[in-house]
Amino acid sequence: MALPPEKISELRQIIHNKLTQMDVHSRIRDAVSETMEESRVSERGGGAVGEEQVLESLRQRGIIDEILSEMSFEEEPSRDVSRPTKPATHFVDKEDRIKTSTPAKKAAIDPTRRHLYLQVKGGKAFLEHLQEPEPLPGQVGPTFTLHVLFRGQRFRSKPVPCACDPDIQEGFLLELHNKGSGEAAQMADSTSLLSICDPVHMVLIKTDVAGDTALLTSHYLEWRHVLGAQDGYINTAVELMGVGTESKVPVGVLDVRLEILPHPVQTLAPDVITTQLNLEQSRRAERERLFLVYAKQWWREFLQIRGTNSSRLVKIFAQDENATNRPVCSFVRPLQAGRLLDTPRQAARFISLLTYEKASTVGGGPRAEQWCTMHAFLCRNKGDCEDHSVLLCSLLLGFGLDAYVCVGTKTNNTAHTWVLTLGMDGEATFWESLTGHRYSHQPINPDDPPTVEQPRPQYPYRSVGCVFNHQVFYANSQPTDTVEVCHFNFTDESRWKAMSEEAIKSVCGEGTLPLGPVFPPLCASLFDPGLLSADLELELRVLVTEHRKDLGLTTVWDNELSYLLTPALAAYEQERTTGQISGNEEFQQAIRRAVPDGHTFKGFPIQFLHRNARRAFAGCLRSPVCEEIVSCRGDHVRLAVRVRVFTYPEQACAVWIMFACKYRSIL
Repeated sequence: MALPPEKISELRQIIHNKLTQMDVHSRIRDAVSETMEESRVSERGGGAVGEEQVLESLRQRGIIDEILSEMSFEEEPSRDVSRPTKPATHFVDKEDRIKTSTPAKKAAIDPTRRHLYLQVKGGKAFLEHLQEPEPLPGQVGPTFTLHVLFRGQRFRSKPVPCACDPDIQEGFLLELHNKGSGEAAQMADSTSLLSICDPVHMVLIKTDVAGDTALLTSHYLEWRHVLGAQDGYINTAVELMGVGTESKVPVGVLDVRLEILPHPVQTLAPDVITTQLNLEQSRRAERERLFLVYAKQWWREFLQIRGTNSSRLVKIFAQDENATNRPVCSFVRPLQAGRLLDTPRQAARFISLLTYEKASTVGGGPRAEQWCTMHAFLCRNKGDCEDHSVLLCSLLLGFGLDAYVCVGTKTNNTAHTWVLTLGMDGEATFWESLTGHRYSHQPINPDDPPTVEQPRPQYPYRSVGCVFNHQVFYANSQPTDTVEVCHFNFTDESRWKAMSEEAIKSVCGEGTLPLGPVFPPLCASLFDPGLLSADLELELRVLVTEHRKDLGLTTVWDNELSYLLTPALAAYEQERTTGQISGNEEFQQAIRRAVPDGHTFKGFPIQFLHRNARRAFAGCLRSPVCEEIVSCRGDHVRLAVRVRVFTYPEQACAVWIMFACKYRSIL
């Protein structure tokens, strides 16, 4: 097992601090002194004290056993019950493909807190996969992966082959702790557990042979019925429904066992549990009803301001993947990425690497609109512009920016969403979530005379109907909704009509019963970028060699030239992240030195969001420039290819590839 140097230094420091706390050094010195004294007075005196003698002396005095006991990294609980302990591991990923050399950590189980053990014992009745074709020899067939989210803890199962009765056999240990320390972190009894209204969010993803993912189901599991089980556990069949337009169609059934560990002393009566669940449901329904009544009144007032307001894109509610209408403000929540993302621009780059795909429909007609919950979007790693914008806005809010989601149209008059941030001076900046680009907004004054030079907008947006985040909602009531002339001063009631923040807080606030699951934490990438880059580069070399062989050409690779392409790929990624490029002068100097006089150099860089070498090579050949390089003919032809994979959270990758060649020019 190989650990990075910073991890080794951190581990050494932890061990040193622990040994210092136990006063081990002085005890070892005393033991060594006593051993040497005993050696001098023994019959064998005069001989040197060996290492084995010292270790045996330490073992006899119990020092080694005590050190091992105190420094144990197993799942044994701490002896000090009052000391706060770490929660269970938030995410377990058993990726079968390339990943880092760091092994999966064991969950730190604290016996002073309750846990919910969710055991999936298999699936059945996935009728759509009744006649799943057998994969070709050596080919990986389509798979199912089950993702679980509960109170900020994320897990996922091992991929299993798609089948009518998929063999999903997994167990998930979910901590039921109350947030906080002291009394709030002590062992929760049955009554306290009944007050935890967070459901278990289960998302099933299908991955096909090409690596494309599809969202099959998004299910909220109510787990509190287990509190009334006499044996401490229940077995139940969970019927999974489809998503979007198929939300009323069953997808399959999972056999699930729920168990509370340790078992509560008190068992609640089923009537008590049912009463609590019904009470929560009625409270949710009442809040939603009151908000709907308020929204209707607010909309009538908005239409009275200006007759043309009815044609503007003012989005108050949106349907999630389960076809449930939810206030758009409930999709956004400040999200901090920990140490996974360092800057807002890096967050924008990360989100732009998540695949863009419109919600599909069966048959023709207008495109289906589906705003996925953040957990379903991250599990799928694919979504529409609304999903990208909501996640970007949440991350920018987490970075402390004044961010909003904008709903409007693009220059081609198609519906679109993007993100807006406001500076302290009121300057507006647009963030395009699909590309990571930023645009500064300077409103045009239509009353200025023609001689006054107006700023030329660079952004691809035509109109804006409303903006919102997790706390506020504003509808555009300016004379025109054209972005070029809009002012984004939300305190000006003549330009923007605001919803009541109290009304929004009643359905989207922190203290309300959740309309959906808590927002998930981001997970670090498990891929080793160096290993990924090397393997992908080797595959591309094989494909290029075979391609040239079919053309009757030989292939000679220049390893030194391939290495010299690395700074260019790093500069391209830096430019996409920060908007600035550096190192171009040094790259050009190195290439000039590597290309002899009388030779010609050609290069072609390209970026992909996937790691499929064959797909990437086919995409490169669509470019005439790349085709010319790969099929280069001439004297002393030398080819080069360099791959650089940049990893981001949630298994997102930016794959940069550069093909190059040098050859002697013949006139």
